[in-house]
Amino acid sequence: MTNVEMIPLRDERCFKTVSGLWKSEREPLVPCAILRSTNFRSDGLLDYSDVARFSVDARQLAQRQLQGGDIIIERSGGGPKQPVGRIAFFEPQGNEVFCTSNFTTALRVANRSAFEPSFVALYLLHLYNAGYTKGLQRATTGLRNLDWSSYLDFAVPKPPIQEQVLIAALLEDIRKAVLLESRHVIVSEGLKETTMQELFSHGTRGEAQKETEIGFMPKSWNPATLGSLGRIGNGSTPKRSVTAYWEGGYYPWLTSAKVYDRLIVKADELVTDEALNRCHLPRVSAGSLVIAITGQGKTLGNCALLGIEATVSQHLAYVALNTSKVVGSYVRGYVETQYRRLREVASGGGSTKGALTCAFLREMQVPLPPTREEQQEIADILDHVDQKIDLHKRKKAILEDLFKTLLNKLMTGEVRVNNLDLSALETAPETEVTV
Repeated sequence: MTNVEMIPLRDERCFKTVSGLWKSEREPLVPCAILRSTNFRSDGLLDYSDVARFSVDARQLAQRQLQGGDIIIERSGGGPKQPVGRIAFFEPQGNEVFCTSNFTTALRVANRSAFEPSFVALYLLHLYNAGYTKGLQRATTGLRNLDWSSYLDFAVPKPPIQEQVLIAALLEDIRKAVLLESRHVIVSEGLKETTMQELFSHGTRGEAQKETEIGFMPKSWNPATLGSLGRIGNGSTPKRSVTAYWEGGYYPWLTSAKVYDRLIVKADELVTDEALNRCHLPRVSAGSLVIAITGQGKTLGNCALLGIEATVSQHLAYVALNTSKVVGSYVRGYVETQYRRLREVASGGGSTKGALTCAFLREMQVPLPPTREEQQEIADILDHVDQKIDLHKRKKAILEDLFKTLLNKLMTGEVRVNNLDLSALETAPETEVTV
């Protein structure tokens, strides 16, 4: 901010530090909730759902108990993609007593007539997001430590307190809008799961049910193996060192990361004819299903439909569906309901890597309506729910980008809060989530 007084964090007239604390055996002991860096959120707030609770030294706690408005700063931790120095703003949670861990330090605004604590927290979040703490990292024994003395040299702008309050309130409104969209996503995803269970066991025609080896389904339906619905196989990864496989590539090549698209219309990488001919890469037609058969985190077991012709890596299986028999989005919908089971099968198969096999997928059974018309009806219902989920995810992403952009522009003075009109951020009540 230009033409604004800057106050360093080490100025004890405005700021004081509060050390962290950990469990103790020194009597007298008292219970305490301890906030760790694992409780830090990316937006500068705290996640209170997994708080450590220990008995701590009562004498130390008397000096280190957190107060509302304290700003917790990560002093040790971080990693290659996450520099140390993250911040989180503390707000009291009922009557529970909190302190912060010994890997963090709290910064307290000592002069609240000069500084609004939430404004200071947002400014420190801006500094972190802008990369200012990267140069203050000191690595020892694999742990990244923050150069605390240099950190205290950071100076915070001191605009009029009313402007600080307005900036903090504006950015908090955006954070609330992000949270609302997150809740919309969670509710919509829960409704989708319930809807899928109902549709794949009862159908859309009000038929009586029958019991099968894969559960209840309408009487006119029958189980069909995935292998009977199309050709199943997987691909490979051409050697990266062979430039003839990649340079001038034109043919879409997919990795397991693409299953999150649900409908794949674009590849992130392209291969050449040389790769297609020499690396045993299948040409998979549009309309086929692809399933992640290996993967880290949540990838394994996810699936997507191809909206383009493409080839795949060895981490993907494909089902080139016979579209005269089956609607691709119907099959995708059912395979989505089997996500947990697929992961259990992969982890229980004795493989140290955790993987599904094409042989297993060929024998996997799908409840199949007798007509493509009913399959399409079910697929259309699920697509409608997915569109609602995607809408809320897009709105959340837009709001998160807006928060980061405005945080930067307001804290640098590029824009002033009095010149902004964000009345469009007014959102519907949470109870209005519908699909």
